[in-house]
Amino acid sequence: MSRTSLSTLLLGVAFSAIAVPAIAQDTAAPVVAADEATDEIVVTARRRAENLQDVPIAVTAYSGEALENQGALDITDVGDTTPNVTLEVSRGTNSTLSAFIRGVGQQDPVAGFEQGVGIYLDDVYLNRPQAAVLDIYDVERIEVLRGPQGTLYGRNTIGGAVKYVTKRLSDSPELRLRGIAGTYKQLDGIVSGSVPVGDGLLRVGGSLARLTRDGFGDNLTTGEENYNRDVWAARLSAEINNDDDVFVRIAADYTHDQSNARGGHRLIPSLFTNAPVLGDVFDTRGGLTVPPQDVEGYGFSANGEFEMTEALTFRTITAWRKDDSSTPIDFDALVTPDLDVAGLYNNRQFSQELQLLVDSGPLNLLVGGYFLDAKAETPFDVRLFSTVAGLSAFTNAVVNTETFAVFADATFEINEQFGVSVGGRYTWDERQASILRQNYLGGGSTLFGGAGTPFGAPSTNFSGKNQFDKFTPRASLTFKPNDDNTIYASYSKGFKGGGFDPRGVGANAPDLNGNGTREANEVAAFLSFSPETVDSYEVGYKARLLDRINVAVAAFRADYQDVQIPGSAGCTVGGIQTFCGVVTNAGKARFQGFEFEGNTRLGEDMMAEGDALTLAASLGYIDAEFREYITNIAGVGPVDVADFREVQNTPKWTASGTLGYERPVGNGELSASTTLSYRSKTYQFEIPNPFIDQKSYALLDASLVYRADGGRWSVGLHGKNILDKEYKTSGYTFLAANATTGALLTNAAGQFIPSLGREGTLTAFYGNPRQVFLSVGYNF
Repeated sequence: MSRTSLSTLLLGVAFSAIAVPAIAQDTAAPVVAADEATDEIVVTARRRAENLQDVPIAVTAYSGEALENQGALDITDVGDTTPNVTLEVSRGTNSTLSAFIRGVGQQDPVAGFEQGVGIYLDDVYLNRPQAAVLDIYDVERIEVLRGPQGTLYGRNTIGGAVKYVTKRLSDSPELRLRGIAGTYKQLDGIVSGSVPVGDGLLRVGGSLARLTRDGFGDNLTTGEENYNRDVWAARLSAEINNDDDVFVRIAADYTHDQSNARGGHRLIPSLFTNAPVLGDVFDTRGGLTVPPQDVEGYGFSANGEFEMTEALTFRTITAWRKDDSSTPIDFDALVTPDLDVAGLYNNRQFSQELQLLVDSGPLNLLVGGYFLDAKAETPFDVRLFSTVAGLSAFTNAVVNTETFAVFADATFEINEQFGVSVGGRYTWDERQASILRQNYLGGGSTLFGGAGTPFGAPSTNFSGKNQFDKFTPRASLTFKPNDDNTIYASYSKGFKGGGFDPRGVGANAPDLNGNGTREANEVAAFLSFSPETVDSYEVGYKARLLDRINVAVAAFRADYQDVQIPGSAGCTVGGIQTFCGVVTNAGKARFQGFEFEGNTRLGEDMMAEGDALTLAASLGYIDAEFREYITNIAGVGPVDVADFREVQNTPKWTASGTLGYERPVGNGELSASTTLSYRSKTYQFEIPNPFIDQKSYALLDASLVYRADGGRWSVGLHGKNILDKEYKTSGYTFLAANATTGALLTNAAGQFIPSLGREGTLTAFYGNPRQVFLSVGYNF
């Protein structure tokens, strides 16, 4: 089918969704997460089941059915309709997540750098971003918590948290089939089911997913498809559930992503070989094929909940996880190496959490403890054009993390109208790092197929550790003038651990005591960075008005201290141009803004008995700015460049609107929805770059779904990015720039000046183009 005919088809779908209304029920718009827009929405944002309207936290909930109706494929889709949230696939992969909430996040996946947004799979914290782009199947709901969640969720939730909650198994046999076929030869198949054993106290179940799609473009050098998808995923679980006071789940999950490496699109001609810019943004020329792209992640968990008395419940959450990624990162996107990185990411973690919940009249109390033991290893070869033939800079960074925390949170209802909640968490965090950096001749290290001939002494050979501890309190006051209105004010503190720069070059450490040698403490000081903290203040209002309108409004301010800014740049080591880590605690930032979410029934019984027209909307605004940003400029020293820096991946405005209509048809319901989402200008890095920064844009999606026989079977037609909007999500830049302003520099001939290699690296990655797919589901 041609792109023109696709446009006609999709515009028709979009028009029918608006002009011939059809989805009020469970559109995947903000706040609506129940079967009806009027139903109570239950979330566990405070680690206990509560009505969404009563929770003094800015939280958006999406039900599994809502996401299925929307045609959501993975966890990043919820970012389109959640205010002040960015969830994107990281550069060069299908499965590494970049997450930002209210200006806080992390897009550098290298070992040693911590996330700013916590990702939770069935209450298990995913310590690394690799394999964190969770595909959506068998999901009960997804919750997005905005603002620091340090008390209940711990370190590295300084921006917020995303909770992915899978369905519990049924006490009756179930078998569910779902298939998807679409453009770019998309073929997805999901089989899931469960069966009770004996009297139903024991239940076993599982899911198998096969997710495939051709690429949106091609690698013109290797012949591989670019931006394709090739994933196997599975889950198995056994549950003991008496539907009363005992629930135990033993679960395992597995994902194997064999998609090709994503190659970037050059935005400028190569400066030495003059290779032109390609016509299709999804095409690339990258010639690096070592190591083969492959991502494998798996884990085991044991969750138990035991109601010992009517007032006392005990929970335990035990988990072990591992993921291994190999990836060829062709920064320059050219046939021959100019700036290429062959890399591995190997992560494993063990965690244990214990909770004791007290529900005694007006008092709700949660006390608990948490332990995490994690190891992240990132070996990589940097292959540069160099005056030394066959030179590469090999780095192996191993970072071990041990974290222990105790926490408590109490909510007391003073009377029917007033309630107060206070809590705190004390965290002990130890980080150990071993960093080796060695130049090799002969095409790199033996790990990546090179000859592995050492060239000179190691420029980094460091082992050290550091310890951090922090108390993160929270408090909120709630006023409920009646059952339909909630007003709250809250304070919370967030904390993200410090560490060591895994790309740092110890040989460049300053000789602080002037004795002519770089001592261990000087190298440690040079490679280390401090924790960052945030103090957040929020006021909010949640209401149900006129029995048909739900609204949630929040205003917030966050004062950010010791902001961690990881990065990399060209540098000189031993007279040779190479690739160096540059990490600073830049200083201070302030984030302030507001968020609105709402949904309403616009009409009922309009064209047929039982029909309904709904509207859901979200709006986010954030004024994010650095108040202090200290950088060291050669020959000048420390300089505050805050006036020339921007907060990355944080558009000032985010908005969405979903119009839906449903009506009975035959023995089922026909529902349709159309969603328009908008994001204002987005800076990809702290230093503005007019080539890779994304101007404001809007995306239009639409779905038409029919469910029949009590939901036993369904068929849906879905369109994503219907208008085929081209937009950037990330990029790489290694060009010389003014150290203060960040403005790109040019030579006498008006050409940009490479800061690494000789071709000039300026590449971009793009969001998915227009896609259309048909979904069919059947429940036995």
